[in-house]
Amino acid sequence: MKISLKTIPHISNKISIDLAKSGAVTLTRGLEPVAHEAEKILQESVKKEMALEEKVNEYLEENEEEIEFMLADERQLFFMIKKKLAPEFDVILDYEERFSDIAHKVLDELYEEDLIHFDVNENRVKNIIFNAITSFLADTSEIEDAVMEKIRSYKRKFIPGTDEFEILYEKLYREELSKRGME
Repeated sequence: MKISLKTIPHISNKISIDLAKSGAVTLTRGLEPVAHEAEKILQESVKKEMALEEKVNEYLEENEEEIEFMLADERQLFFMIKKKLAPEFDVILDYEERFSDIAHKVLDELYEEDLIHFDVNENRVKNIIFNAITSFLADTSEIEDAVMEKIRSYKRKFIPGTDEFEILYEKLYREELSKRGME
């Protein structure tokens, strides 16, 4: 359940919508500022992991000959090195812990920026944010399958990777999110 840069705006919207619908929180300035703050925190987290993975790949490339000589499994080495370097990059590898940490950071930022008010336990609000993240990610593959099925049903064939395909994919993806109340 990895978050990609492409899904961040959608997850951020879901967080703001779920908070608004929860009845536990009052959004003081509406959905957009809440989504914007959540988006910044999610981007920071994803970019840290991307930097970590880039460093791991650099290390693997630098030691490619030794790895081949030892007949080591490159994928296994990747994860071992990633695990070792993760604290240095401030990356939590366990997804549940990471999403909990992100939810807490989002809650703190929304509170600090006076974007939300609540009279319930702080954990309840954090759980709404956490559940928005995890439920979006759980629904993602289902949404992607529905979008691809629609694209395949068109008489005209669209080639993945082309601008035309990407535009259509994004349009259908947003429609599917709206249909499910996630945007």
